[in-house]
Amino acid sequence: MTTSATKRPAAGALLGLALGDALGFPTEFNDVPSILAKCGPWRSMELPRPAFVTDDTQMTLALARGLRAALEHGPLTPARLLPPVREEYVAWWGSPENNRAPGRTCLVACELLSRRELPWQEASQVASKGCGANMRVAPLGLVPDLDDDRRAGAARLQAALTHGHPTALAAGDLTAHAVHLLARGTEPGELVGALRAYAHAQRTTYHEEWLGDLWRHAHDPSAESFTARGWDECLAVLDRLDAALRAPDPETDPCLATGAGWIAEEALATGLLCFLLFPDEPLTALRRAACTSGDSDSIACLAGAFAGAHLGADAWPREWVERVEHREELSAFGALWDGR
Repeated sequence: MTTSATKRPAAGALLGLALGDALGFPTEFNDVPSILAKCGPWRSMELPRPAFVTDDTQMTLALARGLRAALEHGPLTPARLLPPVREEYVAWWGSPENNRAPGRTCLVACELLSRRELPWQEASQVASKGCGANMRVAPLGLVPDLDDDRRAGAARLQAALTHGHPTALAAGDLTAHAVHLLARGTEPGELVGALRAYAHAQRTTYHEEWLGDLWRHAHDPSAESFTARGWDECLAVLDRLDAALRAPDPETDPCLATGAGWIAEEALATGLLCFLLFPDEPLTALRRAACTSGDSDSIACLAGAFAGAHLGADAWPREWVERVEHREELSAFGALWDGR
């Protein structure tokens, strides 16, 4: 097995998500014929010059900064993670750079989070399961020495600060777990089965230490039923992913098989589909993800995180990396978490 120091999965995943984000930025909100008319054949799509990213990468960096600050004070706990991540999300909300078509849920929730006296559960948008919950979660799959319980709790908390729907929490957890498995050497052909097993194991586990009384805000009869509602939707979309992989058609818009990606579980499944169609061709995976009829930047962002975690930093051409926005900070986090 390739060692982490050689493979550099953290750098690969973080750079990959930014590259996918930048490639999908110009194609978001377009249908496939419009993308082809604008960009030419999808297998030849080129990274824009300059390669600007969206709120997907911006919020990934916000989470990464908060996570780094939390870990400076000892093992990861809710009390250590919540304050710096809340501050980073609010800073993103107030930044003049927050002009890249950010999602309404993130904007509304972060405005409420800026009210320091308000418990975060009251800021959380419990009806929303938008892909903002998991487009940014990759850092939690890359930090070394997190056990599964801490990773799961932290992944759900970072999602719940803005998106409180149980499917948003489950999809955030499942996305972080996918990145973690790929970074640790799980083979692509084994990934969906491993994710399904994890989803079944987590189906009624609430993580009250991390989430407090969030479930009560959604008016479910119990914390367990709240949680199961989210995992059941994730399991259903994994069924759709399995069906698509049994009869793969790389030339067909992936959104037709696993969803347009505006909601968290579909962003995960369609990002995974694009990666798993081309597990050893990372640029082809990004191009397929960017040429989709749905939330192209988020789908490509996740496909890039999966491909980079699997193949490492050398998967990405230097000429692409050198022109993507925030490459220095992304590379610095990669070096920190790859142990270099």
